[in-house]
Amino acid sequence: MRGLATISPSTRNWNPIASNNIPTYQSNVNHHQNIYFRIHLGTNSSSEKVKPLSSFALNPSKSPNQPIEKDTKPPLVVVGSANADIYVEIDRLPKEGETISAKSGQTLAGGKGANQAVCGGKLAYPTYFVGQVGEDAHGKLISEALEDGGVHIDYLRTVSDAPTGHAVVMLQSDGQNSIIIVGGANMSYWPNNLSDENLEIVKNAGILLLQREIPDSVNIQVAKAARNAGVPVILDAGGVDSPIPRELVATVDILSPNETELARLTSMPTEDFEQIKKAVGKCHEMGVKQVLVKLGAKGSALFTEGEAPIRQPIISAPKVVDTTGAGDTFTAAFAVALVEGKSRKECLEFAAAAASLCVQVKGAIPSMPERKSVLHLVQSY
Repeated sequence: MRGLATISPSTRNWNPIASNNIPTYQSNVNHHQNIYFRIHLGTNSSSEKVKPLSSFALNPSKSPNQPIEKDTKPPLVVVGSANADIYVEIDRLPKEGETISAKSGQTLAGGKGANQAVCGGKLAYPTYFVGQVGEDAHGKLISEALEDGGVHIDYLRTVSDAPTGHAVVMLQSDGQNSIIIVGGANMSYWPNNLSDENLEIVKNAGILLLQREIPDSVNIQVAKAARNAGVPVILDAGGVDSPIPRELVATVDILSPNETELARLTSMPTEDFEQIKKAVGKCHEMGVKQVLVKLGAKGSALFTEGEAPIRQPIISAPKVVDTTGAGDTFTAAFAVALVEGKSRKECLEFAAAAASLCVQVKGAIPSMPERKSVLHLVQSY
């Protein structure tokens, strides 16, 4: 596949083959003109990120005789995990020492990073995924799912010495789930130092979306590159349960935990909204200016330091089938709305609509909604 990054077992150097697929911010207008887009990260002008609007080619290598298609949207870049999700449907979780039978089993593409990338792609926004899979059937499953979702996989790397990451998803009849993750290629054989060439796609992003299912060292490198280039960074707190390194926190514009993750990160209770506000205050003390909290059935809330929180109720689904991909859908949809210039309230509404559609379908990636459906729900609820 054109542009697929490969790794040598002996050197383990990351070498993306097709550098001409990278979106650049050289304007195709007169050199004395500048085109800008503005991402609102707060109400004050000092908190807004402003950078030139990009122009980049989509699959320019397909035919040198065909005109190159241009896209003026700076891409969503997702750096993160890709898993094969092994679903088992059960009536209840087994007790300690107990063996129970599953009603069915199925393997689907997933992983927080891949989920969020496909969400961006299906919302018709140009999206790149940076991640790793093994040389196995699960890796092929994920590659195909990403491409089918409209995601550019020029920076999806294949490693030979580790299997594709996978997860066992125990799905109960009420749609709730418990998940056990095996990191595999997500956690192994990343380059110790990513080169400038490797980071070029991050530097040219409109927004960067991270999670915690890959090494913190990788997240820190890409987040620093994004921050230095003026690219907003959203960190989904889902993944490993260790404290977030201060070096990573310092580069994040928006931290997005759910209630459980917020409690774990702050060592504070999050049983009600007042407790959540106090826990978010501790995040502000850590240096994070904005915290986007996913509250499950209670909706969501965006906390900006020094401002009143913006609350968003859920958009009720007729039937909840599977909540596995709901959080990833919400975060990615919020990122897409933000990079498109919507207000923070509009971003929350768009994300809530996307999550409502997601929970009505089994599987993470298969449940990611199309843009048309999300917009229709936003307008009709």
